[in-house]
Amino acid sequence: MRIILIMRLTPNDRLFVLTGAGISAESGLATFRGSGGLWNGYRVEEVATPGAWDADPELVWRFYSMRRRDALAAQPNAAHVALAEIEQKLGDQFYLCTQNVDDLHERAGSHRIHHMHGTLFQSRCVHCNVPVADKALHETATDLPTCPECGALLRPHIVWFGEVPLDMEGIYRELDRATVLLVVGTSGSVYPAAGFVHVARQRGIRTVYVGPEEPLNANAFDEIVLGSATGVLPGLLSSACPSA
Repeated sequence: MRIILIMRLTPNDRLFVLTGAGISAESGLATFRGSGGLWNGYRVEEVATPGAWDADPELVWRFYSMRRRDALAAQPNAAHVALAEIEQKLGDQFYLCTQNVDDLHERAGSHRIHHMHGTLFQSRCVHCNVPVADKALHETATDLPTCPECGALLRPHIVWFGEVPLDMEGIYRELDRATVLLVVGTSGSVYPAAGFVHVARQRGIRTVYVGPEEPLNANAFDEIVLGSATGVLPGLLSSACPSA
């Protein structure tokens, strides 16, 4: 592992970016890690597991309605914008996989993006399993959303603790194609995302981490840049691409 201040990409490089809660935290969105076991005052077991949904869907929807409200009030930051700008330069040689469920990357201008843990602004039928766009707030038992096709409850289109992230096959396919893995604002403790760096190292992919402190899997990275995503990414990425 070594500390870097610049990152260079050649015309043949393919950049795979993984972002975590740290980048959204810089836009004011609360994170679970490091918050004393509480997430905006709720225990994960109460609001973010299949068991929580089975026990109290109204409570789960109140929690995710609060998260929707918070996400809608937040704005993309300079790190989101920097990633959108390098995507414009790299085109199909860029892929962004995020653990975040907000839409800040999209609002910053990112298009080649996969939400491995789902998205706040979709819901899906517990029977049909089909996601639908949904930005509404569902905060009482009388306004819980139902499927227009079968009438079953709609749940947040979120990967809860104990569930499998979305399209892992597609994620690993993109990782196999990459030459550089850039990880931003993750703790290195949540799998399978924390294992991407190990897969990359096995394949000879250059691995770079950006965050305010070293992640738990720091020893697996080739290079580390310590600092906030908003403070580091704009400068790091602005000079990464070769001149056209």
